[in-house]
Amino acid sequence: MTLLKKSALKNQTRLFTVASSQGGYFTAKQAENAGFIRTNHAYHVRVGNWERQHPGIFRLAYYPFPSRSDLILWSLWSRDHNDVPRGIYSHQSALSIYDLSNLMPSKLHMTVPWKFRKGSKIPPVLRLHFSDLQPSEIEERDGYQVTRPMKTILDLIEAKEISNGQVSQALHEARTRGLVTEKEIQKNHIQLAPFLF
Repeated sequence: MTLLKKSALKNQTRLFTVASSQGGYFTAKQAENAGFIRTNHAYHVRVGNWERQHPGIFRLAYYPFPSRSDLILWSLWSRDHNDVPRGIYSHQSALSIYDLSNLMPSKLHMTVPWKFRKGSKIPPVLRLHFSDLQPSEIEERDGYQVTRPMKTILDLIEAKEISNGQVSQALHEARTRGLVTEKEIQKNHIQLAPFLF
């Protein structure tokens, strides 16, 4: 095997490792870090190795689609100048992820830091909420992050975007399934009291 082929294989392996942790998706910067020169990205799209999903976001063409690939795509969209995703799925979208409601939100609700800025327009599929979340309020998933169930319910109570009955049902379901603890409920009893049954 020639040195050039070994180098290309190493690059492909590095990119596959990154992309496989993100449902086959990767950013232009991640491709560069894996050894793919930016000027060659269009070539990989043209020959069918990669699929362009959004400006600066690609997907390995033959990688199997995860069940919620949209969550990974828009998480990568939320990356900052260091290429770190800053968006955390929250509110109605988090309820849907945890299967705590039959609500089907028309937009993906994402919480981003107060200082979050993008040089591009916010995609119509997203509804951004602004808050500086604590690590203890976030759960890591395959390729994206979501607010923990208790934080999700507290956010929904504060936002008043869904009915009290839907909040009560979500809280009851989360409690029944062990997604929230009695300790969390006691700690937040004042906010939760009207929704407990």
